[in-house]
Amino acid sequence: MNGAWYSGWRHVFKLDPDREISDEVLEAVCMSGTDAIMVGGSSGLTYDNTVELMSRVRRYAVDCVLEVTSLEAAVPGFDNYLVPLVLNAQQAEWLIGRQTAALQEFGHLIPWEITVGEGYLIMNGDATAARVSGANANLSSDEAIAYIQAADRLLRLPIIYIEYSGKFGDMSLVRRASEMVSQAHVIYGGGIDGPDKAAEAARAARTVVVGNVIYDNLDAALATVQAVKAVEIGV
Repeated sequence: MNGAWYSGWRHVFKLDPDREISDEVLEAVCMSGTDAIMVGGSSGLTYDNTVELMSRVRRYAVDCVLEVTSLEAAVPGFDNYLVPLVLNAQQAEWLIGRQTAALQEFGHLIPWEITVGEGYLIMNGDATAARVSGANANLSSDEAIAYIQAADRLLRLPIIYIEYSGKFGDMSLVRRASEMVSQAHVIYGGGIDGPDKAAEAARAARTVVVGNVIYDNLDAALATVQAVKAVEIGV
């Protein structure tokens, strides 16, 4: 394992600035023992709601990272930044176009020492992220692995995020990806509604991201932290 700032992540909670969360729930999430709070979403992000959520998370001693999916919500002050490149997007805009447009305008302001590229493979065609980016989520396992290998070996992206947002994914594919990468850190997210699925995902990926269940069943969400951390890293 390398010494990058994300290398120690096993469990991450993901919060959406466009969704309401009470102070009590936010405190429970931030004090849960999770390794980081990821702020991000596929729609409805603004500078104001992103700043508001960041300032609330900042009350707690937990790393806070922004997944930059909207230029309007590119807020300074986070501990770290992830810049997604949608590997299976059918338009270059979502792979590198939006990113280079942002660099033309704000490249001189980017804190590169705390910013990394994130190869995003969207595997659920019904997810908002798939609809927004036009991602081709109808991939066979071999096709998905080819994308992951290209991101790892050719593009040398430090993080690969396998996203099934809204449903629980194919853990055999995630494990296969984790075992074949040469240097990338594999993150899994999608459909984790409690500790059992969290533990299953933890056996397949380096990092498990838990999101929607926070808003639906807080107790189940909190139980995922120890479920993930109890699983020995085998990939």
